Amino acid sequence: MHSSKRVQGKSTPTGNSRRDNRVRIIGGEHRGRRIAVPDRPGLRPTPDRVRETLFNWLGQRLDGLACLDLFAGSGALGFEAASRGAARVVMVENDRDAFRALEAARKTIGFGPVELVFGDAFDYLKRADEIFDVVFLDPPFRQNALAAALERLPRRLAPGARVYLEAPAALDAGAGWSELRRSRAGQVSYQLLQWGGEHAVENR
Repeated sequence: MHSSKRVQGKSTPTGNSRRDNRVRIIGGEHRGRRIAVPDRPGLRPTPDRVRETLFNWLGQRLDGLACLDLFAGSGALGFEAASRGAARVVMVENDRDAFRALEAARKTIGFGPVELVFGDAFDYLKRADEIFDVVFLDPPFRQNALAAALERLPRRLAPGARVYLEAPAALDAGAGWSELRRSRAGQVSYQLLQWGGEHAVENR
């Protein structure tokens, strides 16, 4: 089972928006609203400045797009996508406390297009039949799950789908992937990739 962004012995990146166990939505319909984050060891919401850069890369608005937050954790990325107009956001999380916090945030703030899935990220990829335009991959650093996730993703991607990665170091994604952008903030390296390989699904 792939746990929710728990990184034992790893400090939280500089610039994290977490304050009093809450993370702030920084753009879109729900800008300024705060999401409660459970007190779980190593749970590390993506910092404000990193999310701001990411959504600048994505073009600010995600209107009409289907998004997958595969290791949802605090929900900072998935809820941000919903706030910025995504038509559908699927958020997968297998830590029970984190999942309950996601359910509470969805209900309290009213994130209509968000579907929450309790379970393992890789199990979800095996059984899912949905196609996504944008995927957020921010797994627990110590699990080294990114390479395995990227191997399993292509059959769930629309042509030209973009995939965000967050990790201690930049990843060479391999054949079929193009790196669109790369940056670093403190101990976090983050990249935006685009899939162009032969397994992209042609029909939505």
